[in-house]
Amino acid sequence: MTGGGLLVAGTTSDAGKSVVTAGICRWLVRQGVKVAPFKAQNMSLNSFVTREGAEIGRAQAMQAQACRIEPTALMNPVLLKPGGEQSSQVVLLGRPVGELSARGYHGGRQQRLLGTVLDCLAELRGTYDAVICEGAGSPAEINLRRTDIVNMGIARNARLPVLVVGDIDRGGVFASFFGTVALLSREDQELVAGFLVNKFRGDVSLLEPGLEMLKGLTGRRAYGVLPFRHGLGIDEEDGLRVSLRGTVRESAVAPPVGEDVLRVAVCAIPLMSNFTDVDALAAEPGVVVRFVDRPEELADADLAVIPGTRGTVRALQWLRERGLAQALVRRAAEGRPVLGICGGFQILGEHIEDEVESRAGAVDGLGVLPVRVRFAREKTLTRPAGEALGERVEGYEIHHGVATVDSGEPFLDGCRVGQTWGTHWHGSLESDGFRRAFLREVAAAAGRRFVPAPDTSFAALREEQLDRLGDLIEQHADTDALWRLIESGAPQGLPFIPPGAPA
Repeated sequence: MTGGGLLVAGTTSDAGKSVVTAGICRWLVRQGVKVAPFKAQNMSLNSFVTREGAEIGRAQAMQAQACRIEPTALMNPVLLKPGGEQSSQVVLLGRPVGELSARGYHGGRQQRLLGTVLDCLAELRGTYDAVICEGAGSPAEINLRRTDIVNMGIARNARLPVLVVGDIDRGGVFASFFGTVALLSREDQELVAGFLVNKFRGDVSLLEPGLEMLKGLTGRRAYGVLPFRHGLGIDEEDGLRVSLRGTVRESAVAPPVGEDVLRVAVCAIPLMSNFTDVDALAAEPGVVVRFVDRPEELADADLAVIPGTRGTVRALQWLRERGLAQALVRRAAEGRPVLGICGGFQILGEHIEDEVESRAGAVDGLGVLPVRVRFAREKTLTRPAGEALGERVEGYEIHHGVATVDSGEPFLDGCRVGQTWGTHWHGSLESDGFRRAFLREVAAAAGRRFVPAPDTSFAALREEQLDRLGDLIEQHADTDALWRLIESGAPQGLPFIPPGAPA
């Protein structure tokens, strides 16, 4: 028997598809439904490693957590990792299979992956009561429809009803809803069941006449109006669009336990990947995290972080051009804390040999850590665990660079020299005991009277966030109607809205 399904599409990128998908998943699992997430194709620099060693988008890993299941490669069979404006690494079923230009991918390779994508979805639907699928961008990108495997392409092949999410906080949501439907072919329109308004501020009764007019124009109803809430984002998808200011989402954080706050400056390097590593720091009472791109912004920081990147050599060049490289070297010499994670760790080393990622050959690193890095064609994808600073630590590794550590004090898989630390491990700061021990070291070196909160559980905070998403769906969406969609598909007889897709 095939389980039910739903495709959550959006009027635009960042309309709230990931959040709504996670919310629906958490609402369903609380009703006793066995549910899984799915995104056929994801473009993201924020990825995760499953227990079987497959690389998938972090958003799908978080959606799996919303479903209270382990993430697998089936949930995100195609992952595109941008290496610049023109090309991406293609990760298929959790493993990299090559680099392709956008033209090369959309010119034929994408369509050939449709069979794999549909097989993965069918396997999930054969295992779970319901599969909640997330689209990408907008389903009305008419220039890409012919080769689409993530929006209406998969909806039509798998006969999935489609719910279109619109961000009303941006304005123009009615035009976006209408235009999205009106630019689809007749066959695609038959699957678009209706709309979900996201991020509404104010009195819903003032919106209701517009929703009724939209129903009159399209023959499709609204399935709910979700209010605007701070701090509801799950792990972000797109590292290319990351803001240099205020990336860490707003949330209610308790006051500092000690007398001082701890200031963390994260270098906003190009092709930044897995910047979610610092979310665990931002969740700590008294820790202030900001993203920086100028050397003067490092001056008052108690900890400087160089995060991961899909372009280590490019990021190193950017740091030098901006004057940040010199500031980081000076910090390290003065014994002021610096942490490098993955690509950031490689940047802190003495020498990089890269014939794989940038093909730049031999490049000098910042020379702060006694480390030599050689890029291998095979990607390391692991879920390591160990001990550091007397505490248990778990993480995950995603990198082509192989580091040889010549000296220094061991630190996870990397090393420490003075107050400069480097490791390939993503996610290590989510281990609560280790994070507190690390912050105590940073505070002591920075001369701050900062005390880590004794009871901050990052896993519990994530669960609370996912429950809040489930609450939003349960309280502000027509859940009975949503379940009918998931179980029975789009209503019959939905009208065609001209002009439809161009011939």
